Amino acid sequence: MKSSFSKLMLICLSILASKAYAEEQKAAKLTDPQIAAIVVAANSVDVDAGKFAAGKTKNKEVKKFAEQMVTDHTAVNKSAVELVTKLKVKPEENETSKSLVKGGEENIANLKKLKAKEFDKAYVDHEVTYHETVLGAIDNALIPNAQNGELKALLEKVRPAIAAHLEHAKHIQSTMK
Repeated sequence: MKSSFSKLMLICLSILASKAYAEEQKAAKLTDPQIAAIVVAANSVDVDAGKFAAGKTKNKEVKKFAEQMVTDHTAVNKSAVELVTKLKVKPEENETSKSLVKGGEENIANLKKLKAKEFDKAYVDHEVTYHETVLGAIDNALIPNAQNGELKALLEKVRPAIAAHLEHAKHIQSTMK
């Protein structure tokens, strides 16, 4: 039952995050500093979840995936920070970046309550939902609103990796049913 509740919570969080992106889109066009803050927040959230999962899971496949999330998302954040430093753009917190951070904290708090297979399933289910949400944001908000060509190019460059993460998470998810 907890697993079903966890999945429902993740779906609700995903819907809320998607709505936050949509609302921010309607309210005002995202600026490059806001996009930078969203990119950093999104990657940091997945790094934190990956570190937590890698330290808690006993499932080799889940551990390998979590470690990959830490490695890949740390690298994206490094590239993003280098770019915004070069461009002299200071990331600007916004409702979307704040929502991502809050959702990440809630996810880890939820995961802390779970053990063994229930933990693994909740972590992987969240990764599927999270990467779907991030891809939607990249396609519908971040790339279309990025004004700086280098920032847009970075987003376009990392998109296939995010899509690959989603497919990998879906594969792991399919083995857990």
